[in-house]
Amino acid sequence: MSEGFTGILAAAGDLPPESTQQAVGYPSLFLLVALGALVPVVPTGAIVSSAAVVAFHQSSPFALLYVFLVAAFAACLGDAALYWLGQRGIRSRNGSRWLASLRGRVTPERLAHAQERLDTHQVSVLVLSRLVPAGRIPVMLACLLSEMPLRRFVRGDVAACLAWAATYQLIGILGGSLFPEPWQGVVAAVGLTVLISAVPALWRRLRGRAAADEPSGQETSGQGTSGHGVSGQGTSGGGTSGRGTSGHEHP
Repeated sequence: MSEGFTGILAAAGDLPPESTQQAVGYPSLFLLVALGALVPVVPTGAIVSSAAVVAFHQSSPFALLYVFLVAAFAACLGDAALYWLGQRGIRSRNGSRWLASLRGRVTPERLAHAQERLDTHQVSVLVLSRLVPAGRIPVMLACLLSEMPLRRFVRGDVAACLAWAATYQLIGILGGSLFPEPWQGVVAAVGLTVLISAVPALWRRLRGRAAADEPSGQETSGQGTSGHGVSGQGTSGGGTSGRGTSGHEHP
């Protein structure tokens, strides 16, 4: 049984020649990243990191550069296409399924927060939205609702896609440098990107639970203070004092 498992690992480590990897890998990378920009389900960060691991173990000095350029260009093109489709939904009376899909992925709180940040820091918000997991769609929807022109959006998105491609390529380079076999680096890079994408969702869930528990405590405190104010109304001048205390507790 151990020999069979060793054989599977050895087969996984045997990659085709570099010419075949490049002929198949770069078009596949472009299509998957562009598709992931249009349909925010494909894990494009893990794909870029995996491609960077394979490129790190190749002998071509430009392999990593090609991965970076292809990933950044595909991400920018996919973002521009999705934004254009969203603009069509904004302008039409009945909207579009693309715009409805964007709205369905964003909570009102996250949309309001993205709109607030977009009013003060447009380019920096676009860059950070690409780097933060699940942050791209709220900012893109905020840009659509603010009727930002496509040309201005693309100008900010170019820097965002370059920073995004560089970040996930560095993750792949790290995975490729730590392990001698490419498949080992791919596993490490994919695991790291999955962990990075899961942390913000877990943090939002914990904050949501804390926010849900907080109002109940404040409501109980307010009821106690209100009760004290009512009891104070039985004495001369006490009603005024009780109402002042209630106002102080709930500004």
